[in-house]
Amino acid sequence: MSDDPADPADHVLPARRAAGGAESVRANRAWWDGAADDYQAEHGAFLRDAGFVWCPEGLDEADARLLGGPERLRGARVLEVGCGAAQCARWLAGQGVAGVVGVDLSRRQLQHARRIDEETGVRVPTALADARRLPFADAAFDVVCSAFGALPFLPDAAAALAEWARVLRPGGRLAFSVTHPVRWCFPDDPENLTAETSYFDRRAYVEEDEAGRAVYVESHHTVGDWVRAVAGAGLVLRDLVEPEWPDGLDRVWGGWGPVRGGVVPGTAIFVADRPAA
Repeated sequence: MSDDPADPADHVLPARRAAGGAESVRANRAWWDGAADDYQAEHGAFLRDAGFVWCPEGLDEADARLLGGPERLRGARVLEVGCGAAQCARWLAGQGVAGVVGVDLSRRQLQHARRIDEETGVRVPTALADARRLPFADAAFDVVCSAFGALPFLPDAAAALAEWARVLRPGGRLAFSVTHPVRWCFPDDPENLTAETSYFDRRAYVEEDEAGRAVYVESHHTVGDWVRAVAGAGLVLRDLVEPEWPDGLDRVWGGWGPVRGGVVPGTAIFVADRPAA
């Protein structure tokens, strides 16, 4: 939920209501274009220019190997959805993959990807695309991944995952991280341990302007919703990772921090495979 210091819409009014896919995409494209500069300034060092950080808890793919490690990545074709400035994709480019591409809804985020490409000399192809309609052929990739990209902002998670599975080859892996559904019970204060909202209230969190137009939308799905969406996409769930807050990490990122992170999970990472034909 939008509580980041980079939030460009401090004047908006929050609401819990239904929000459609087109409304969500329109609002979030504009929001991320407006927030990208501050977001990268605030979080870029934590994410690293070429690092695969799954979540505010700092879980690193180099250690977690949720994508399968070198054995699966070497020679693989990889897609990162909701890539932002392509930090994760840039790390993947150094892991012996055959190719990696990132897509994102925000043009400004992709401009930051180009900036970091120039600064690091590691260039990642990217495309401006809607995660619900990927501009790739069926079975084009061996691995599809997303670290808090796109899925938290889409009301129809099942349809999105079906689209992602479409571009995944048989035997391929799909992994994504999202806000842990239980975190929706709590306000965005990272030290507040009082549940204020029903876990089963699936209405979206919507920030509206004074005319009632959505300027930011974040959707809520329960753990069961995510599991059913994975299964409905024809995927086999291999793991559900709930990273614990690590000792020594005192960094607060919006509603994530050591106080609440030491009691309830803030992130859920789903790891699934497409069965071999």
